[in-house]
Amino acid sequence: MLEASQTTPVLPERRIAELTGLVRTSLTETRRTVSPLTGGEVATIPVSSVDDVDTAFAAARRAQRDWARTAVASRQRMLLRLHDLVLDHQEELLDLIQLESGKSRAHAFDEVAHLALTARYYGRRLAKIVGPHRRSGVYPGLTRVQQVQQPKGVVGVISPWNYPLTMAISDGLAAVAAGNAVVHKPDSQSPLTALAGVELLRRAGFPPELWQVVSGQGSVVGQAIIERADYICFTGSTATGKRVAAQCAERLIGCSLELGGKNPMIVLPGADVEKAAAGAVSACFSSAGQLCVSIERIYVHRRQYDAFRDALVRRVQAMSFGTALDWDADMGTLVSPAQLATVEKHVEDARAHGATVLTGGRARPDIGPWFYEPTVLENVPPTAECFAEETFGPLVSLYSYDSVDEAVAFANAGVYGLNASVWGPSRTARRVASRLKAGTVNVNEGFAATFGSIDAPMGGMRESGMGRRQGAEGLLRFTESQAIGAQSLLPVSGPAFVGAGRFARVLTFGLRVLKAMGRA
Repeated sequence: MLEASQTTPVLPERRIAELTGLVRTSLTETRRTVSPLTGGEVATIPVSSVDDVDTAFAAARRAQRDWARTAVASRQRMLLRLHDLVLDHQEELLDLIQLESGKSRAHAFDEVAHLALTARYYGRRLAKIVGPHRRSGVYPGLTRVQQVQQPKGVVGVISPWNYPLTMAISDGLAAVAAGNAVVHKPDSQSPLTALAGVELLRRAGFPPELWQVVSGQGSVVGQAIIERADYICFTGSTATGKRVAAQCAERLIGCSLELGGKNPMIVLPGADVEKAAAGAVSACFSSAGQLCVSIERIYVHRRQYDAFRDALVRRVQAMSFGTALDWDADMGTLVSPAQLATVEKHVEDARAHGATVLTGGRARPDIGPWFYEPTVLENVPPTAECFAEETFGPLVSLYSYDSVDEAVAFANAGVYGLNASVWGPSRTARRVASRLKAGTVNVNEGFAATFGSIDAPMGGMRESGMGRRQGAEGLLRFTESQAIGAQSLLPVSGPAFVGAGRFARVLTFGLRVLKAMGRA
């Protein structure tokens, strides 16, 4: 375990070498990573070339051919072993997540729990999801049809820095469970966490060559993956996701994309204001707001607006901050100077357009080099950048409304549709939730009710992405559906000794009988 201190925690050189040794590279070129906790150096990471990507795909394709023949029951046992290994090694994983992302330890644990839940879910449900499944034949009793799921082949995973463990491993885990191999480029900010996850995969029994890791710039290594993979799984910005989608379309391969969001929360008339304010703190400031599904705009009924505003500000001002590897801080830091610059720009622009800063609104280099206080704004006009643009930081804006229809219209405005939150009496809140254009909607929760429920699909509508992770959909996206039909006794077109006209009349009668019997 790394020790918490005012200087950058040091990972032993031997351990760094073990992890970086998992990167496929033939170059001597390296790059340094830094920790947002202090701005100090963490590790020297090898860089991969396009030739290394070729080598990774060749090795992955060889491994995938054997892996696809591995019994589903064997894969399930490995997934369940991984569940235990993730929990057993959580202390190092938590250290690495904090070291590379800067988030608080409690928010880092969300990743450990999510990965363990994912491994257990597919470990228990894999056989049921991938089948084979019996389907109705054209002639009952004479036509036997099975649907089977064939793996795509080699899946390219390009994962982000903000959730360096679970976004690196969980998507690819579903891919290998379905019989694929993976070539993975973790984000340059957070490679060690991803590599520690890959190491646990191998300890769980997954073949070493099945999951290949390459390292480098997205424009070089990421591009090479897109040009070679049979399917792409990408998490990142909407602008980059559109380019990925266009390139996949050119090659006629599939992709799943989780992209940006400007996620709304609605506080309905009759909501418990104190509970809604407490939920908003978590929904807005988990991982310092650097979470695709975090809330950035809150709509409160005018009668409750003042009470909610005061409760939220009071709770935000009571939050604790820190960059130590312990459980004391409610919120950690932003990940980089670029993220800090975006938050500062959005806050200052909002101020310049007449918005009011209710709390926060300043950087705190005394806590960490890129730390910014959790900030609550009101009176943000449509002309301000943060009104419709994603901030991806600890910033939320408050708005009032007069009718529920108005609140729904406000929440559905804009181009995004990733996550939403509704607080109020459960039955009413669920009805409102069904009217929102978002891939996930959480009632009396911010995002965790859907994010933590692995049996439920998760993904975006509109410019927040395409495809779903989690649940059956999260695994089936990595497969091709294949129908295998076997005909017995007589051909579908009828016996040769019956003329076509007569057979058509017999078949017409049969179709009417089947409809009357309620058969599909």
